[in-house]
Amino acid sequence: MIELKNINKSFGDKSVLRDINLKINDGETIAIIGGSGSGKSTLLRLMIGLIRPTSGEIWIDGTEISGLTEDALDEVRLKMGMVFQYSALFDSMTVGDNVAFGLREHTDYSEDKIQDIVEEKLAMVGLPGEEDTMPNDLSGGMKKRVSLARAIAFEPSIIFYDEPDSGLDPVMTEKIDELIMEMQRKLHVTSIVVTHDMETACLVADRIAMIYEGDLIAIDTVENFRRINDPRVKAFLRGLYLGE
Repeated sequence: MIELKNINKSFGDKSVLRDINLKINDGETIAIIGGSGSGKSTLLRLMIGLIRPTSGEIWIDGTEISGLTEDALDEVRLKMGMVFQYSALFDSMTVGDNVAFGLREHTDYSEDKIQDIVEEKLAMVGLPGEEDTMPNDLSGGMKKRVSLARAIAFEPSIIFYDEPDSGLDPVMTEKIDELIMEMQRKLHVTSIVVTHDMETACLVADRIAMIYEGDLIAIDTVENFRRINDPRVKAFLRGLYLGE
């Protein structure tokens, strides 16, 4: 579904990612972990096409995207859903209008069909009947759910989660983690979860990849990842963030 080949990314003189090779299988959930400034969020932005690599290739479902025009890239992005770290909802719009936004912008669906999709997706994330609620009246966890409903409105084949548990208390974190797994079961999507939370990574992922100071230093199944003998991985598993 996704393959990164020899990806390098620099901003000016600063090298952020170096020689990244990663293959993400169709229907797999992979967690990308690392401390602040490790390059994991840059990697996510590259896969979505928000930025382009300095060198290397990014393949999404058989299409190499790094050289595409913006219009062609938009076509590829219709296969993707994105759940942003801080939800990125439009505060001036209702919950329903937030979920419907992309459908109105990128499809010729009738308003009745759009409303049916909005109702269905809100129910899927546990927020039935919240169409007329304003984002400012929602808790942080509910905003994340709305963001997810918006992400799945197009029935994407890939969902990206950027720090989905950021700013949430432990109870809500657990609920969001369960929701990620539920979406995987119901929609059979390929999921990429960028997180610094090892508990989330171990719970939701089939495999874990770790970025450390711009390098991909480890990738394995959850069970095997715990046994990796690299001191940087061991430190992360203990909750210590090296290099910050």
